Amino acid sequence: MDNNENMEEIYAPEGTQQKPDKLIRCITSDGAVMAIAADTTGIAHMGKKLHHTSNAATAALGRLLTASSMMGVMLKQTNASLTLRVKGDGPLGAVVAVADSKGNCRGYVENPGVETEYHPNGKINVGKAVGKDGVINVLRDYGTGEPYIGVCPLVSGEIAEDITSYYAVSEQIPTVCALGVLVNKEDGEVMLAGGMLIQLLPGATDETITKIEENIKKLEPVTTMLAKGMELMDMVRTALDGFEVELLDEQEIAYVCPCSKERVINAIIKLSDDEIRSLADEKGYARANCHFCNKNYRFTKRQLEEIIESRRK
Repeated sequence: MDNNENMEEIYAPEGTQQKPDKLIRCITSDGAVMAIAADTTGIAHMGKKLHHTSNAATAALGRLLTASSMMGVMLKQTNASLTLRVKGDGPLGAVVAVADSKGNCRGYVENPGVETEYHPNGKINVGKAVGKDGVINVLRDYGTGEPYIGVCPLVSGEIAEDITSYYAVSEQIPTVCALGVLVNKEDGEVMLAGGMLIQLLPGATDETITKIEENIKKLEPVTTMLAKGMELMDMVRTALDGFEVELLDEQEIAYVCPCSKERVINAIIKLSDDEIRSLADEKGYARANCHFCNKNYRFTKRQLEEIIESRRK
């Protein structure tokens, strides 16, 4: 049986001294604009490593993981979580990312080996892999009752534009979302990944909106700014040029999966006796696989009987 007893495991690239991923939250001094910026290179790397994704799947998953992290830190409750699910009519199938209120996240792609197509400029055609005909689901679980669920049609399948549209349509919050994952075309390795999320707050004026729109027109892609060595705060100041920006907080973020043998047992124990016994295959083992980290758990027939007996004590 696997000896995976940790309730929470933080993944880090093997054999590297890569600096931790980081996220910052900022606000303008007039309280009109909120901005979040994140460097998620390590997170996107782990998504690729754990799920053996093609270049298109790596880019799509990395973008959604980044978005979930930035949206997750907006949750005020400590035990709250946010789930993003993008499902278009493209060959990629569903792309799922889950984040907690600390910005730690995990995710998976339904069809990780999807073929990669490129735009004429060499960029990965994520929209083609995801597909435009579909929806984005946003689920916020505050741990206190029924979760909040929002649904919005996809507008491009490029994910950043779909996040922007979701906020405008479902929550009526003017938002700009920028996401980027730079993938080495030859070996598929993630070179850089990150994102920015800018939202207008109730104090925003028409002048504020005009300034933001002008800045966004001139803003370089997130991965370009990261490649230039720009710090996250420099990226935010560039996006909010003309505003006085205050740093609210910064924190390290990571690819984190909370799966454990205990959680699997807690799921199994809810089944009937016959259902638990039927889990064993012809070799006498029951197996469970975590979608998010591909960790496998194995139970013998005897261990299944022990689970049944434990319920009667």
